[in-house]
Amino acid sequence: MSRLDPLPPETTPELKPYFDFFLGTLGFTPNSVLTMQRKPKLVQAFAQLNGAVMDPDGEVDLGFRRLIGHVASKAAGCIYCQAHTLLGAHNFGISEEKLADVWSYATSPHYSERERIALDFSLAAASQPNDVTDALFARLRAHWSEGEIVEILGVVAMFGFLNRWNDSMATPLEARPVEVATQAVGGQGWGPGKHQRG
Repeated sequence: MSRLDPLPPETTPELKPYFDFFLGTLGFTPNSVLTMQRKPKLVQAFAQLNGAVMDPDGEVDLGFRRLIGHVASKAAGCIYCQAHTLLGAHNFGISEEKLADVWSYATSPHYSERERIALDFSLAAASQPNDVTDALFARLRAHWSEGEIVEILGVVAMFGFLNRWNDSMATPLEARPVEVATQAVGGQGWGPGKHQRG
């Protein structure tokens, strides 16, 4: 059950352009943002950060960026963000096989060595305490450019904020992310937990 209920979008009409920003990637305005609207500047700042981190003109594939967010959210334990990142990856063309294997990417034939290293880095960067070593960073640099590394870590850092926000608020999950996450990893133990609608 949500600790602070998401407010209807019409509560803050001046935020409509920011709410609409999410329609293109998710198809709805997330409950996390509808809860944030109690502080409109926070919604504005977050939408700007999200737009930069998920810039369509970036070097790292948009669907893969969502998988990076998923692995980071798995490390943090945020079920809400796990569902949202799977939906985003799905919406940006990541295959059902890859989605289903995201928790076993290290051994999955659906992931390349380059992708595995990026996800290893994401997992280490999202861990508490931080688990990025010089050796891991050297492996990352062997496969990804400096610009790509900045994009990858930008995703991890943004989800650090979202993981704390949504887990602390027990943000209720919307129907579509639950559907996609249940199909992809529900058989592996994923469930909405405290984020189910109460």
